Amino acid sequence: MILRVISAEATVFEGEVTSVTLPGEKGSFMVLQNHASIVSTLVKGKLAYVPANGEAQEQLIDGGIVDVDNNVVSVCIF
Repeated sequence: MILRVISAEATVFEGEVTSVTLPGEKGSFMVLQNHASIVSTLVKGKLAYVPANGEAQEQLIDGGIVDVDNNVVSVCIF
C-alpha cells in the first residue's frame, strides 16, 4: 500500500509500506493492506510505518487527519 505523509511545509514521506500505526483519539490503530476505507482524526503521539524495503520508521506528531482508501493512506500532520 502507499503511504503519503504531508505537513503544511512539505511532503514528509511517500512510498510503499507494509503497515502504518497511527495515534487515534481513542487509542493507536494499525492499517494493513486492503484495510477498510476510513477517515479519522489523529492526536499527539507516534506515527510508525514499515517501508516495503526498509526498517521501521517512527515520527512524533502533534495531531492530524488520516484518510485510508483503496490501499492509499494519506496523513496530513500538524
